[in-house]
Amino acid sequence: MPATRKSSRQSAGASKQSTLSFNHRVTKSVPKSVKDTVAAVKPSSLSKEYVPERAASTPPKVEDLIIEDAPSAQQTEAEATPEVEKSDAELRAERISAVSIDRYWGQIEASRTATAVHKKHGDGLTIGEKILRYFDVSSQYGPSVGTARRKRWERADRLGLNPPIEVLAVLIKEQAAGNKAIERAHMDELLNSTAVGSV
Repeated sequence: MPATRKSSRQSAGASKQSTLSFNHRVTKSVPKSVKDTVAAVKPSSLSKEYVPERAASTPPKVEDLIIEDAPSAQQTEAEATPEVEKSDAELRAERISAVSIDRYWGQIEASRTATAVHKKHGDGLTIGEKILRYFDVSSQYGPSVGTARRKRWERADRLGLNPPIEVLAVLIKEQAAGNKAIERAHMDELLNSTAVGSV
């Protein structure tokens, strides 16, 4: 790379570059309505619960503190678990029985043209887990890695891809049973375990 050359323009006083200074002023324009609102707020209308001078010098008295009534147990439970309206698909999925889910898996197995060579890999899996793994590898519903199974099902439903309602039924039943790990695709678990093990 060729050596850089110094400019011949530099003189003794011209080497200093001037800087911009706004003298700590805000140059952004503010609408008049906002200015009027800020001007209308008086310090006396602010909350008197916190006074910095008094807080620094002496602790507050018990009489100065406002104690609110403690909410009842029923109110806290109602606030903790808000009722979420269920979609039409969720209502249909809740009505699907275990027999219908077994019948759906039987149709999938009957439609396969090749014989099952590696049946040992499916040993110990429930029908629900088999259905979910089949859904994971069904590429017509979008990518399964990095997306929760239920979100993937809902996305496919919104896009009109007609994902099987039995998959949502299995997800709802497993979540009701308290199985939180069911949301994650099996392929996602495999990929993450490989990445963790390689470090």
